[in-house]
Amino acid sequence: MADFGEILRNIGEFGLFQKTILFALCFPNLISPFHFASVIFTQSDPERHCNTDWILRAANLTTEEQLNLTVPREEDGSFSRCRMFVPVDWDIQDIRAYGLNETTGCRDGWVYGSMLYESTIVTDFDLVCEQAHLLSIAQTVLMAGILVGCLLLGPFAESWWVAGSSPTPSASIVVSLGTEWIGVSRRSWGACITQLCGAVGQAILGGLIYFIRDWRLAQMVMAAPFAVITCYIWFIPESARWLLDRGRTDEAKELILKVAAINKRTVSDSLLEKITIKENVQRGGIICLIKSPVLRKYFLTIILAWFSLNVTYFCLSLNVGNFGLDIFLTQALFGLSEVPAHIICIWLLEAVGRKVSLITTLVIGGFLCLLILAVPQSSAIAVTALAIGGRFLTNWAGSICNLYVQELFPTSFRQTASGLGSIMSRVGGLLSPLLNMLAVYHWSIPIVVYSSLTILSGALCFLLPETRRTELPDSTCQAEGNWMKNKTNHQQDSNEDLQIKSTKL
Repeated sequence: MADFGEILRNIGEFGLFQKTILFALCFPNLISPFHFASVIFTQSDPERHCNTDWILRAANLTTEEQLNLTVPREEDGSFSRCRMFVPVDWDIQDIRAYGLNETTGCRDGWVYGSMLYESTIVTDFDLVCEQAHLLSIAQTVLMAGILVGCLLLGPFAESWWVAGSSPTPSASIVVSLGTEWIGVSRRSWGACITQLCGAVGQAILGGLIYFIRDWRLAQMVMAAPFAVITCYIWFIPESARWLLDRGRTDEAKELILKVAAINKRTVSDSLLEKITIKENVQRGGIICLIKSPVLRKYFLTIILAWFSLNVTYFCLSLNVGNFGLDIFLTQALFGLSEVPAHIICIWLLEAVGRKVSLITTLVIGGFLCLLILAVPQSSAIAVTALAIGGRFLTNWAGSICNLYVQELFPTSFRQTASGLGSIMSRVGGLLSPLLNMLAVYHWSIPIVVYSSLTILSGALCFLLPETRRTELPDSTCQAEGNWMKNKTNHQQDSNEDLQIKSTKL
């Protein structure tokens, strides 16, 4: 059977077909940040104090007088957000003369002020004080729902469009399909461009919420674009590489001819004859991972990296309102800062390779997060800059992981590995709100945990092989020998360089 790299070189490695399908696959990533980051805004907790209108039955008071008489103060002199004085049946002169001492929780709800939004789930459902933990639980439930989506839809990845009808869990499938249709020279585009659209979506979200301050309307507006995906997702073709791996050569041949026609290329008869030859391709799915110690090492290393970078990314993302700057500006900066990251990533992956890029982004990103501990918390600009830098690099590492996992594993296991890696990344997102809850004991605990995880996983990436400029492996033997192929390629490149130099001399 013809090597699929040879097929791509004949029908076009990055022609009109690949560009079109990449554009179509990018749209889900453009709007997926709406789904993830909207909770940051819908859960905004404004200024508040207990409702103490009971005292107005005794006298007409100004707001300041009412608070002074009915709400205790904290140690810093501010009014308590969760406590009030116990109501009494006294006249106003006695209350002023003797004051109130006994406190209780808010009995009649809260009064909210300094509202950034017309309403949030916090103000609508009073998720404050004793109920404040429900916010982190809501974030965890969101991540758990995404994880369940990955678990339920993952087995259907063999018919990728079934999983594709749910844009958020299908991110790994989108990258797999994109990279399997793109040749070696432009393969990094398949992972980085989809992530680039996610960064643009982050910036768009900041502007969207700035203009739409009602959380119910905002949710409806953000959900509407998903209907567009449902309309066109069915028309995106299957991966010919996957069809060949399954022995469905007639379907693969027909699809290859269509792609060649779209790219205005011709397929030679000799290549068509090779395509029609059916061979027994080594399959086994996850069994090849269980049997191969080399692939197990690769898999455990890459999913740890994926897990740790997502813990860091979401811990920082869910704290966007706590860095001291305007939340809309910070969200826009979060998204815009990632745009150059993914553009540079395309070049860097080809210039220095996957391994060095992943190690560098994880280790430096972790250290930037650790530096937050050394900066005074009152310095909002410095804290926000370090948080943006850490998020910038961990998101960059996510693009590399998306590509790396495609190149490390054979076709029979590639989508399974990508799906399991995506599940581990969702587990990281699931745990991030719970990790942030540890800040009630000390604000530095979450930072220490997720920074250390990121640095450790970056160091362990030394165990991975370099896969730059290598064809995607179609068998376990090819996947295990990736490092040998890469070593041979580097030797050949070195020999060619020496020959060129000798010729010049």
